[in-house]
Amino acid sequence: MTAADGVAGLLALAVTLYACSGLADYGAGFWDLTAGGGERGRRPRALIDTVVTPVWEANHVWLIFLFVTCWTGFGLAFGSIMSTLFVPLSLAALGIVLRGANFALRKDAAKAGRRHLAGWLFGIGSILTPFCLGAALGGVMTARVPPGNAAGDLWASWLNATSITIGLLAVAMGAFLSAVYLVAEARWRGMPRLQAYFRMRAIVAGLVGLALGAAALTALFFDQRQMFDRVVGRSWALIVIGVLALAATFLFAARGVVRGLRVAAAVGVAALVWTWAVAQYPYLLPFDLTIDQGAGAAVTQRWLLAWFAVALVVLGPALVLLYVLDQRGELVEDPTTSASTEDTPTPTGPA
Repeated sequence: MTAADGVAGLLALAVTLYACSGLADYGAGFWDLTAGGGERGRRPRALIDTVVTPVWEANHVWLIFLFVTCWTGFGLAFGSIMSTLFVPLSLAALGIVLRGANFALRKDAAKAGRRHLAGWLFGIGSILTPFCLGAALGGVMTARVPPGNAAGDLWASWLNATSITIGLLAVAMGAFLSAVYLVAEARWRGMPRLQAYFRMRAIVAGLVGLALGAAALTALFFDQRQMFDRVVGRSWALIVIGVLALAATFLFAARGVVRGLRVAAAVGVAALVWTWAVAQYPYLLPFDLTIDQGAGAAVTQRWLLAWFAVALVVLGPALVLLYVLDQRGELVEDPTTSASTEDTPTPTGPA
């Protein structure tokens, strides 16, 4: 294995970590958008605010790491992707801005109408970004991004059956992960109604995700047979792991078991990401540009690996501390359960 292979592995790791953390934040925005009005929507939104507020910005670390590492280590691939897929990636950036700005405004705006509008924009951004990122990934998978500046079609590269189904799958993955995480958070805070509320949504989102995964494979079969053969031929074990993890999540949720629920869901999503990574290896841009062909200077690759080790030592403990403090309830200004007497949180430690 070369240093360039190691850097490519870091890119896959960054996608995995972002899928298991950042997509869950977008999923929270999806549930916020669909929670309904009045008392019906107030309790779920209160829990979402309490859970998401301390950690949502930290999850973008992995997206930034992904872009910077790809830009530095694989400049040709980065330029090709950013130029051919300029439209969906710009829309994804717009969604990030809409989500971030309106997440704060929906709580702090003085007038109810403005809070309502901000809430809608928060939810729309939370759907737009994962969909566009998934569609962009679909464009790469189906070999619609050739090497070169804007060498591919700006619209057909992501407006196709495979890209659209993968984009919808990304939205469903985020909704599924978020609902699973919120089940655990509701259990920890002693909120049985919200635990049942998000458990049902986790099961529905998981089933929708399964259907969309099958649809994406079907679209890939007709769209890019070579990549389909690599997925089912090289990544079948990961597909099995993902399905088993999803089945375990369903079983835990149906029985009301919270311990291990989040881990099972994250493993399922991580297996899905690595299904793509293993199938595409060793190509950066299937089937025109390999990792070795698109890599920068060897010294650059070695420095990227070295600085990742430094960042892991510096950033890793900080992120762990952030999540530990959040789980202990030490980062929340106001408890969630003014919602109802039954849903009054009684933090007793993570379940």
